[in-house]
Amino acid sequence: MLFDTHPTAAPLNKTPAWKNILLSLITVVSLLYALPMVFGQDPALQISAERNAKVDDALKARVAKSLDGAKLGYFDAEIQGTNLQFRFNNTEDQIKAKDLLKTELGQDYIVALNLAAATPDWLTAIGAGPMRLGLDLRGGVHFLMEVDMATAIEKRETQYVDDFKTELRTADKDGKKTRYLTVARQNHGGVLLKFREQENRDNAKELLSRKFADLTFTVGESDGLFLITTSFSDAKLREIRDYAVQQNTTTLRNRVNELGVAEPVIQRQGAERIVVQLPGVQDTAQAKRILNTTASLEFRMVDAEHDVTSALNGVVPADSQLFSGRDGRPYLLYKKVILSGDHIVDASSGVDENGQPQVNINLDSAGGSMMAAETRNNVGKLMATVFIEYRTETKTVDGKEVKKLVKHEEVINAATVRSQLGSSFRITGIDSQTEAHNLSLSLRAGALIAPIQIVEERTIGPSMGAENIRMGMNAMLAAMAIVMGFMLLKYRVFGLAANVALFMNLVITVAVMSLIPGAVLTMPGIAGLVLGVALAVDANVLINERIREEMRGGMPPQQAIHKGYEEASLAITDSNLTNLISGLVLFGVGSGSIKGFAVTLCIGILVSMFSAVAGTRAIINAVYGGRVIKNLHV
Repeated sequence: MLFDTHPTAAPLNKTPAWKNILLSLITVVSLLYALPMVFGQDPALQISAERNAKVDDALKARVAKSLDGAKLGYFDAEIQGTNLQFRFNNTEDQIKAKDLLKTELGQDYIVALNLAAATPDWLTAIGAGPMRLGLDLRGGVHFLMEVDMATAIEKRETQYVDDFKTELRTADKDGKKTRYLTVARQNHGGVLLKFREQENRDNAKELLSRKFADLTFTVGESDGLFLITTSFSDAKLREIRDYAVQQNTTTLRNRVNELGVAEPVIQRQGAERIVVQLPGVQDTAQAKRILNTTASLEFRMVDAEHDVTSALNGVVPADSQLFSGRDGRPYLLYKKVILSGDHIVDASSGVDENGQPQVNINLDSAGGSMMAAETRNNVGKLMATVFIEYRTETKTVDGKEVKKLVKHEEVINAATVRSQLGSSFRITGIDSQTEAHNLSLSLRAGALIAPIQIVEERTIGPSMGAENIRMGMNAMLAAMAIVMGFMLLKYRVFGLAANVALFMNLVITVAVMSLIPGAVLTMPGIAGLVLGVALAVDANVLINERIREEMRGGMPPQQAIHKGYEEASLAITDSNLTNLISGLVLFGVGSGSIKGFAVTLCIGILVSMFSAVAGTRAIINAVYGGRVIKNLHV
């Protein structure tokens, strides 16, 4: 619409130079940090070393030779810190290379699938990277993990061994203790109690049946001894299995939170398996190591009363157990566990006064009391820290490769108790700072109830389908094109300014999302992004219509522009603040995709308030401001 009016006497709407410089700087920075989205990501393999292996040029040459021999094309290979990364042209070669290298490198290395950003080095140098996309847009890494139920049941039976001994040592109502010969777990399952006298056996059965009603107790005799055999009922076995899966799921979720992955999928599948899907993970080898680790600690007193050499020759005391240290030195420790990792509430890595890695441990109140009670009576004696880990090893059985979890126990530290310990102390003797960090993370996130192993690992495509995503993106672009065309035809120069602001709104939002740690864009997030753009369009319509209204009332062009922006800005601020409050409530009470939608909506609202008011105002001022005008196209 063309308005012809008398020129204003005093030119208005001239933007200060500092504000133009600031807007230009924001625009350039946003373009730089949004630019990595154009380059996308490449299928890649990430190779990292286990404790005693190395990642160096020799490994790089070895892997390259294997890939060249199998004619699996890669176009880049580089060592990134403690990881070796190979980039491939397609996911087919990536997966074939992973299977090949996993077999060739064996247990010494972790070979993990990855999506490596194709961002140029000059952008990476300033900290720019692509915004991470969710599973429904780009896919990610999929792990299918299986809980070792045999070990879960074994651990529960071992716990019952200690519980039975405690109960039998406790005096009954007549002041007598029930004497037993041995209480031990049987190799084929269950707990076996042996007694010399039938009376003690009968008393024990009555006592234990009353205390442990969920167990089945069967009496018998053998070689002149009186026996009690315990077994789990079917209901108890289901309870143990359910508890193991539920607790492991919770622990895995805590570990994923430690990794900083946004909107992961962690859920139970069937009776013994857990699905973990990680969108946008950059360091998949680290994720795999942290998820799969079953590391835990036990604290035991060193048996200094018996000879270690005799134990090595097979003469091991009944209440002691032989262990090996990392340096190969043998240790004879008491079977009684002072404390396990279940009582650890916090753990952090650091260095001691000699610059060696250490892990700082904080216990809960019960653990602190147990540690204080034990160390109070053992000042001046040696206490050992036992590192326990289950590792997946591949063995050939009848010509077939079978994966099996193997338990590894080793003493990483044996120190003299100088004084009574409490809820806080430290452990040393750890090989590297990386291991100290990983151990502290695992202990902090919680120990697994039972070991798990990854039975399937793969990259997953967009869960909504590539075609649906393509059509959705095309629909969004078509809608934006129609809106921009309408704005241009309806408001002419002001419409052009609005379209530039809309484009910058999208760029700034993407840049902000790429800078937020852990932020992942999903399809609901795109909906929030589009809604933010729509709010920016609505704001520009309000401004332009207000300017038209002032012009119809006879106000000169410069005053009309000034008045239109000033008056419309108040209404825009009020409406966007109410939308922002709604978005914050969604973020606070929602989860998953709802939270992702809320994040992009809130960012879009804040950016639209900036671009629709400050951005378009600067463009209009550059065209019309600071001079006398007669005609105004709006």
